[in-house]
Amino acid sequence: MWLLSKRLTVADCGILRGFTDYHSHILPGVDDGSSDMDESLSILSQMEASGVASVWLTPHIMDDIPNETDMLKEKFATLSAIYTGTIHLHLAAEYMLDSLFDERLVSNDILPLTADKNYLLVETSTFFSPVDMSEKLSFIKSRGYVPLLAHPERYEYMQMSQYFSLKSQNISFQMNLSSLAGMYGDRVRIRAEKLLKLGLYDKIGSDTHSLGYFNRLKGSYLRHNNLFL
Repeated sequence: MWLLSKRLTVADCGILRGFTDYHSHILPGVDDGSSDMDESLSILSQMEASGVASVWLTPHIMDDIPNETDMLKEKFATLSAIYTGTIHLHLAAEYMLDSLFDERLVSNDILPLTADKNYLLVETSTFFSPVDMSEKLSFIKSRGYVPLLAHPERYEYMQMSQYFSLKSQNISFQMNLSSLAGMYGDRVRIRAEKLLKLGLYDKIGSDTHSLGYFNRLKGSYLRHNNLFL
């Protein structure tokens, strides 16, 4: 980890040079992220110019956005064929811990994030924990995957004791760089800083949903005492 010596923007601090983005919504036209191919290519162009090396495309899969695995693979193949830049593209998904996820996991209809481990990127409501969250996370592990909890700093219902409890159960955490940059407000930023300083994060992602989002992230300031993995 390293310490920023002064207040810098995300673009200027160097974090994006060689960066692997483990959470993004750049696959066009499948969720609340990039609207079309042109926007996806523009985002990737801006990421490439910023030094990003690798991006995991992690479209939402949930009851309200029931994306089919085969369709996502087809969309990814099309994007990969059109994109001619230097960023390494990978396909996974971000799963809401809901009933559709249960069905997909039972049938092994899953898009894992295969980095150094076989992760499943999962999320919950910002305000409410699933009543059976512990059982769902245990079931993920029983199927041979490592639960990677997306942006835990954004979950208003979580207390520090819950973060430590989850880590003791071998649940991995993915931080949104945009959280650290204050894009969700000071409350989330402070929590992200605390979790980062405690060494509780395993992966970082941008959670980019649009070209405007990524450009805003690049121009957002990081506090001087932020520690990076």
